[in-house]
Amino acid sequence: MFKSIILIIALVLSASTWADDTSAAGDKPSLSATQKILMTATIEAINHETREVSLRGEGGKLIEIVASEDVRNLNQVKVGDTLEVEYIQSMSIQVFAATNTEAGAAGIQAGARSEAGEMPGVAALDTLIISAVVEEINLEANTFKLKGPDGEVSEFTARDPENLKKAAVGDLVIITLTEAMAITVQPKAGE
Repeated sequence: MFKSIILIIALVLSASTWADDTSAAGDKPSLSATQKILMTATIEAINHETREVSLRGEGGKLIEIVASEDVRNLNQVKVGDTLEVEYIQSMSIQVFAATNTEAGAAGIQAGARSEAGEMPGVAALDTLIISAVVEEINLEANTFKLKGPDGEVSEFTARDPENLKKAAVGDLVIITLTEAMAITVQPKAGE
């Protein structure tokens, strides 16, 4: 997992296209990106006893699922209702001037689901925060080394040497990855 994260960190120091256009010259490299996916499907058929649900997606494709026992209030769902799914993934990477710092990692998870009597729904959030320390910058070779939470030092080649000039040995690189998802069922229009 850390290897994947450290590769993302490498992008902020190496890819000029990822740099934040709003930062002034001389600022530390930073990056922020968000992706949002919205999906809807119509309930085509439902068997409340077996919890089998047939969904027709936006492209017309029919999907068969079995709702787990964790899905509350399934008995309120009817043919014609709409299932809405919203998925958001965001990432931010920031480099901070620092001294005597150590790499680390932390995570946060949260979730909620509908109360009894409400239409089925769930929301979940998962955030991972990782810090790495810049161990070495070699402008001549166009490389840099980062030390991650596991103590491992990895070397990377920069695509944009200008980002290397903005960072310094000892800087702290903070990467925050967040995934959030919300699933709701909306009653058929007119009901």
